[in-house]
Amino acid sequence: MKILLLGSGGREHALAWKMAQSPLCEQLFIAPGNAGTAQYGQNLDVAVSDFEKIKAFCTANAIDLVIPGSEEPLVKGIYDYFQQDAALRHIPVMGPSALGAQLEGSKAFAKQFMLRHNIPTAAYKEFSGENYEEGVTYLRQHALPIVLKADGLAAGKGVVILDNHEDAVDEFTQMIKDAKFGDASKKVVIEQFLAGIECSVFVLTDGHTYKLLPTAKDYKRIGEGDTGLNTGGMGAVSPVPFADEAYMKMVDERIIRPTVAGLEKEGIAYNGFIFFGLIKVDGEPFVIEYNCRMGDPETEVVMPRLQNDLLELFTAVAEGKLGEQTIYEDERVATTVMLVAAGYPEAYEKGKVITNIPAPAHDQIVFHAGTRAAGDEILTNGGRVLTITSLASDLGIALTHSKLTAEKIGFEGKYYRRDIGFEFV
Repeated sequence: MKILLLGSGGREHALAWKMAQSPLCEQLFIAPGNAGTAQYGQNLDVAVSDFEKIKAFCTANAIDLVIPGSEEPLVKGIYDYFQQDAALRHIPVMGPSALGAQLEGSKAFAKQFMLRHNIPTAAYKEFSGENYEEGVTYLRQHALPIVLKADGLAAGKGVVILDNHEDAVDEFTQMIKDAKFGDASKKVVIEQFLAGIECSVFVLTDGHTYKLLPTAKDYKRIGEGDTGLNTGGMGAVSPVPFADEAYMKMVDERIIRPTVAGLEKEGIAYNGFIFFGLIKVDGEPFVIEYNCRMGDPETEVVMPRLQNDLLELFTAVAEGKLGEQTIYEDERVATTVMLVAAGYPEAYEKGKVITNIPAPAHDQIVFHAGTRAAGDEILTNGGRVLTITSLASDLGIALTHSKLTAEKIGFEGKYYRRDIGFEFV
């Protein structure tokens, strides 16, 4: 098979690493990719949402399968673009239609979907510029803390939790009146705060059946002890210790099954990953958010624990035969620690030389997130730079191995959290 993978982060490096192991993988192209993905295929100077260039490349190179790594091309309708073009229709796209991608692209759409299908989630109301004053009144009467969510895509930074009413009104005003998150915050969802512990659950679906992948827990805050600003993710662990058989049975019955059945009932085309961002409250699972693709950095712990041939699974999705597959998981624990640039998630510099990146081993691999090659050197090229994944029989051992490598790798301004998985060790 000739495969085109869209994206440039740690998630895409992990997917490229996994797919390259398959005997079905004849050629792998990554658009635009990074210094890490170049080890497993050919990087292309093509943006993930430049559908015309993607079409030209697919037709010229007889591509057999397209894997959108991030949400952007999915929300912008790459699945529909391929379906509506006679020259592309035969090429499966591993992802939902633009309507299905609204599960991630619009918080309000996702909330309305959950209400229609009785899927447990926090109570909410949505507001826009048209009913701004009503929103202010609602906020002033709301129980604390208050959760504000920009309706659209905001690179993982559109969720704010506030402990007093004045700050909430100020943030609400910045979102709607001052376009703090651009078009993403033209509409704002005000949500009930749920206190509990979070985890990420992933399924692969062909629109009818689904298969559960290894669970994971990521850490969004920049500071240790889950403090400071939200980021795209500072690390992850898999499996999740509290997501035992009894809990996952509830997740399956109350959340996963009605989600997949709801999509099918509403005629929403969905072939690919569904990411369930969950919170456990008094032993019960609730949905915080949906994503229409794999998480990052969760992919970097899920893919090393997935023992199946990923391309075999994608082929089964494309053929509507996913129900015939059985998922196999590595019994070892996987942990990943993210190295980030100084200043991230706010202003940061690029172009710093990276040293001492170790070669992949059976129990550790360094996935590139924001990197680029410059001659013989690897340079930083993003806020999140590298993610160090280790596998071991014990969570503490895996974390120790990741942190030891984090110390050895060098670049100016390097920062990482030393407490990933802290509540389980």
